[in-house]
Amino acid sequence: MKKYIFYCFLFFASCSEDLVEENSLALYLQNREVVLDNVIACAASNETDDLVSVFLYPRPGASNIQYFEATSDRIDKNNFESYTPLVAPLSDVFNGFLQKFDVAIDQEKWVIVSFEEDGAVHLSNPIRIKNRTKPTEYSTTNITVEQNSSNPLIMWEDGSYDDTRIYFQVVTDADNNLISGTYTLDRFFRFYVLDNVVLNITPGAPTALQSNTPYGVTLLAVSEDNWVNLFAVTGFTP
Repeated sequence: MKKYIFYCFLFFASCSEDLVEENSLALYLQNREVVLDNVIACAASNETDDLVSVFLYPRPGASNIQYFEATSDRIDKNNFESYTPLVAPLSDVFNGFLQKFDVAIDQEKWVIVSFEEDGAVHLSNPIRIKNRTKPTEYSTTNITVEQNSSNPLIMWEDGSYDDTRIYFQVVTDADNNLISGTYTLDRFFRFYVLDNVVLNITPGAPTALQSNTPYGVTLLAVSEDNWVNLFAVTGFTP
């Protein structure tokens, strides 16, 4: 019996060591093909609760989506030894075109998301969580849309923060399905003119907007460290 207990102890000790060894992003990536800065992602504090939403675009074919967080925002953001995996709920946004992790975060920190694609692990840029010092602003008034047009001009104003680097604008139908998803450095976008678009994740060429049909616009104003300063929504009818 004593011999049996001894072997059980060794077995569980070995399992515990394995868990510790796997408990960092660096070890998760060990002996894997890694593609850096190749997952589109950002994060925002929520308007109605204490959670932080970490959004990502899971390209078609992406699998094994993972979330990693550091202990604080004072670490070297590129030191993967400082990130540990965390299991968090993953839910759909725009009916699954985007996804998000909802995470309870008390102390501001860096986080990274990843997924597997074509046999490699793809990582996002590090995302700086600033839910205490710069909680995301929510608005229904910052966006102006040109009405009665099949390719309306969509314009917006910044909120209180002055460090926005890029703007992500999404046009949706009445069922909240994504019609177009584009990034600009400007505070305007004309649907569906790509002259000032710096990144386009629209699935193919969208059909023309229909007159007398309700649509929506969602805007995320994102800082250089991938924090959402402003989350704005509005509706319009061409």
